[in-house]
Amino acid sequence: MKILLSLLLVISFAFAKDVNKTWEVNSSVVPKLDIVYSLDLNKYPKFTCEAVLKNGEVVKFISVKAMMQVYFHQDYFLKRKLISDKINKMYVYDYLDGTKIDATKALYMFGSRLNGPHGDDLIPLKNDANAKLFKLKYGGTKLLPFERLSKGLIRYLDM
Repeated sequence: MKILLSLLLVISFAFAKDVNKTWEVNSSVVPKLDIVYSLDLNKYPKFTCEAVLKNGEVVKFISVKAMMQVYFHQDYFLKRKLISDKINKMYVYDYLDGTKIDATKALYMFGSRLNGPHGDDLIPLKNDANAKLFKLKYGGTKLLPFERLSKGLIRYLDM
């Protein structure tokens, strides 16, 4: 019995050398995650959007809802060091044709049958024509300009 225990002890020390080995992580394999919902940004390219911070850093988000969570609660995300500065500009992509749009100039479809990566979301569209096309395919109850987006609406979408 003592021999068996000694043998196990020697074997465990032999393998213990590899336990402390530092592994290199290939950054191209590790997904870049959204800071709000921790979802892989590459998995839902039609929903992604971005904010340019005052220091020039670009932060990507999984959806409009995620970006608006940060926009309406910037102090919270700054305090927790999830963003490094206040938001200066925001950009969204038209869901139908992928055109990059200033988020303050986009229209947002509310109440469609299309779910975003994290459930109900606002779907960005560049103009009324695209909004009509989108509504034919996916439905929608309201088309909102940026000025009509609010903390309450984003909270409602996140329920």
